Amino acid sequence: MTASTSESANDAMIRDFFRAVARRDVDHITSCMAEDAVYDNIPLDPIVGRAAIREFLSRRADLPPPRVEIHHQMASGDVVMNERTDYMSHDGREIPLRMCGVFEIHDGLITAWREYFDSGRLR
Repeated sequence: MTASTSESANDAMIRDFFRAVARRDVDHITSCMAEDAVYDNIPLDPIVGRAAIREFLSRRADLPPPRVEIHHQMASGDVVMNERTDYMSHDGREIPLRMCGVFEIHDGLITAWREYFDSGRLR
């Protein structure tokens, strides 16, 4: 696979990943992750391992799913980055949360997922 082919595949995988996030499809989300993946939802503590990530996401499965709007996304080698807005529901109101996501992908699986956002927007 050439670099541009793998970058295109990585870009498509992350876009599909976020369609699953918007459905709260924990099975699909975790199937995209390596066994030893790290989910670092900054400023929270990192979650290490597919099973731990599944458990974390499953505890939120009954919450209303976010609406996800990707504004910009780029893939370079094994890294995909996006700027997006996640529209979260809280107490009957929608909260737009601007996010920057960084994904490291190896052998077709996410090995690192980092999210950067202003947690003050959640108050």
